Amino acid sequence: MRTKLNRLHKTIGIITVLIFAGTGALMRFHYSRIYESNYLVRMMFRSIHIYILLAGLLNIAIGIYMVVSSETRKRNAQLFGSICLLVAPAVLIGAFFHEPALASLERHVTQAGIILLLVGTLSHLAASRARAA
Repeated sequence: MRTKLNRLHKTIGIITVLIFAGTGALMRFHYSRIYESNYLVRMMFRSIHIYILLAGLLNIAIGIYMVVSSETRKRNAQLFGSICLLVAPAVLIGAFFHEPALASLERHVTQAGIILLLVGTLSHLAASRARAA
């Protein structure tokens, strides 16, 4: 059964992929001159940039393939996973604009975004594994 949640995942995913393109242009035309000689900051921008793409693609995939379970426990696991996956792009986009300027390897915001992606994906996996068993 397709739901509004499927559409929300697809919409957030597409918007996130478009933001990924925008952050790429920003890195190419603006940030490259500012941080050209600082390899640590360049690496941080690039890694968060790729994480933004990951978040967008995961949301698109979940939006396309998720079938909401009729069982309460599985549906709750899916809902929890969806919330994590829908929040993660905002966290990672915030990290893109905040953390590289700090020029530190301490990246707590990025870590939180990646953990949200992990927990969300594993929640959907657990709900689907229980369905197949």
